[in-house]
Amino acid sequence: MRWFACVDIGGTKVAVALARAAGAARPEFGPARREPTVRQGEPVALALQVLRLVDAVCAEAGIRRAALAAVGVASAGPFAHQGGALGLVTPNLCGGLSGGQTGLPNDWTFLPLEAPLRAALPEAARLRIENDAIAALEAERRWGALQGRSHCAYVTWSTGVGVGLCVDGRVLHGKHGNAGHAGHQFVNDDASGARCGCGNLGDVEAQVAGGALERRFGRDPAALWAAALEGGDALARAQVEAVCAVMGRMLYNLVVTLDLEAVALGGGVFWPHRDWLLPRLQAQIDAHFPALTAGVRLHPAGLGEQVGQYAAAALVAGAEE
Repeated sequence: MRWFACVDIGGTKVAVALARAAGAARPEFGPARREPTVRQGEPVALALQVLRLVDAVCAEAGIRRAALAAVGVASAGPFAHQGGALGLVTPNLCGGLSGGQTGLPNDWTFLPLEAPLRAALPEAARLRIENDAIAALEAERRWGALQGRSHCAYVTWSTGVGVGLCVDGRVLHGKHGNAGHAGHQFVNDDASGARCGCGNLGDVEAQVAGGALERRFGRDPAALWAAALEGGDALARAQVEAVCAVMGRMLYNLVVTLDLEAVALGGGVFWPHRDWLLPRLQAQIDAHFPALTAGVRLHPAGLGEQVGQYAAAALVAGAEE
């Protein structure tokens, strides 16, 4: 059986795993490695980190990089093209996009990805790079909570906020593969001075993403949620309720704009608090215009905390069909 490399690039971590038999059935995963996403050095440092991790899992499996049949890369976006090749303009990695106002230790504005990976991979290997939320949407439709759904979305609420969209059975990509960046929409008049890594002031991601909560509220996000949900900290409770309202409005806007039937959610902010968040987010949808929202259901990701790994595998499966 041939090996495939599954790469998950996020604002916090890079994870690489080998997989086999990625098709209609769930893939069989092999060796895996993960480490914090590089944030310093030359812009090509991210691609070099990916290749180093690919080599590490290949060595553990007793194969060489040249033996890979395909590589699926699920990455935080947005994407842009430079010299005809895809790269990243990711607010949670590229410090230059906000003019240094979000504290990232670099002045990056573009991270090359497709060109260095293509140059280093065997000529016969297929390479597919997609936004991580689009890839997770494909995985959830294949193996998770969105099976059988033709009008649906996957939302990752993590270091950033990303969305993968499917309407009439077709996954939406857009002109640059950036369809679904709903985290950069505005849903209220924010007065907190919350600055997004993209440079926007007060967009959804600036208000609710894991990477923004500490900047907004002055405490570690994990401590904020613990204080709000486990203790008697009224201020923390009010802050996370407000965060939940912003995310709920974004979800409502997606539902009524695209006439969705179901949304699956995952990510490092959502997942640990899913039991508390899910009914509150569902209430935001149910409270408005039943003609467009009746019957729409929110679901925790069916693939759970492994959704990122499965997302990259879904890209491999798609390349094989």
